[in-house]
Amino acid sequence: MKGKVYLVGAGPGGEGFLTIHAREVIDAAEVIFYDQLPGEEILASLPEHAEKIDCGKYGSEHTLEQDVIEALMVRKAQEGKQVVRLKGGDPFLFGRGGEELEVLRNEGIDVELVPGISSALAVPGAVGIPLTHRRYASSVTIITGHEDPAKEESALDWSVLARHPGTIVILMGVKNLPLIADALIQKGKDPATPVAIIERGFRKDQRVTTGPLSRIGTITLERGVKPPAVIVIGWVVSLYQEGEGIIPL
Repeated sequence: MKGKVYLVGAGPGGEGFLTIHAREVIDAAEVIFYDQLPGEEILASLPEHAEKIDCGKYGSEHTLEQDVIEALMVRKAQEGKQVVRLKGGDPFLFGRGGEELEVLRNEGIDVELVPGISSALAVPGAVGIPLTHRRYASSVTIITGHEDPAKEESALDWSVLARHPGTIVILMGVKNLPLIADALIQKGKDPATPVAIIERGFRKDQRVTTGPLSRIGTITLERGVKPPAVIVIGWVVSLYQEGEGIIPL
């Protein structure tokens, strides 16, 4: 039997956000590589018959390094196994799914993407923040917050981002948010631009922190904001009303 790898997006959390195809592929899997981001409910629903390999990344501590994960996926597929690489959100949006796709293709292994709902799109909506709005924003830019804006060479042009009139969504940016806010202001972004940080979106302990760009770094430290969190920068945040929005599933 020929092995195959499915790169599966689990969505922003909770079984209700799994697509039907994702559920089918997970239930039929012989090997599942997972991390903590899909959430406890989905992880608890993984089939008993499947071999489960934890490859979570907790801050700077990695259960398995990326090259080891990729090598194991290749080996399991070459053994003829049906393999699922389960990720939070969508595998191709800052999920390293593209890198894994390249490795698997180079080894001649069949690979299929099963898309998931990205937290970048869904989590702001969970608290009543639309990413676009006729009055406030006609475009959205999604960036990774891993990069330190102060480093000499960056894949991100902070001058362009500061001039961007639409909404900016940052994933994996809690640690660097004070630096990001300073960089945007230094490049000309209005310090009064509202910011929202949504921690643990769609979960029972979901929490929202808001403030102006000029103070959001300080507020983040005062509130003890921790990942996972989605950060929204832009005037659409002014539509947020505390206590409203979609109740977490």
